[in-house]
Amino acid sequence: MSEAFFHDLPSVIAKMLGFYQVIIKNPATGVEHNWFLLVMENLFYDRIPTRIFDLKGSMRNRKINATGERNEVLLDENMVEFIYESPLFAREHSKKVLRSSVHNDTLFLARQNVMDYSLMIAIDENRKELVVGIIDCIRTYTWDKKLESWIKDRGFVSALVSASSGLGGQGVRGAGNRPTVTSPKEYKRRFREAMSRYVLEAPSCWLRSRPERRGDGGGVEGGRRERLIREDGGEDVPQTAS
Repeated sequence: MSEAFFHDLPSVIAKMLGFYQVIIKNPATGVEHNWFLLVMENLFYDRIPTRIFDLKGSMRNRKINATGERNEVLLDENMVEFIYESPLFAREHSKKVLRSSVHNDTLFLARQNVMDYSLMIAIDENRKELVVGIIDCIRTYTWDKKLESWIKDRGFVSALVSASSGLGGQGVRGAGNRPTVTSPKEYKRRFREAMSRYVLEAPSCWLRSRPERRGDGGGVEGGRRERLIREDGGEDVPQTAS
């Protein structure tokens, strides 16, 4: 993150203000209750968002039945349905800043072995603005996640589901709600591609059509080591991650 700060690179990771442990002890019974609290900035301070989305770039189990209640948080499939009817457009500069920010932040998080983060997008119709921020970026790719990913990569779960599907058509309870586990490298690639589809660049008479460079998600683009991107779209020479 020091690279983004000292080199003035765009970033949308929500600010973390502190991590606290709260202990409440019952003096009569001696029972203690522990809570661990992560305090972050309020992305929606002084705003009244009409829609809020929590986006991970996955379509599996990422939909809720929308009720229209205030501050209801919708998911990826809800976003796809929404932009099918009402696409989200951003001006060329805003789109460039968002793309650069997502690129830089996901590169940093992948270097820290972090996955399962989300991009929060709120639509502020009064100001005609989108409010964005990456949250939940403290989940590392630990041994249990690696084991779950290894099992699924080798088809053990699929084989189990296929074998049990003949048992009266019941299958494995909860098999359709399995979590999607992926490595930070793959999560970064999927996340970037999805966010680029969710928010589109508004067309204009000055818009120049140009293909976007695509990397393999492994820290290399165009045969070179992946680099951080400045706000103007240029690249910064990679430094040691911090």
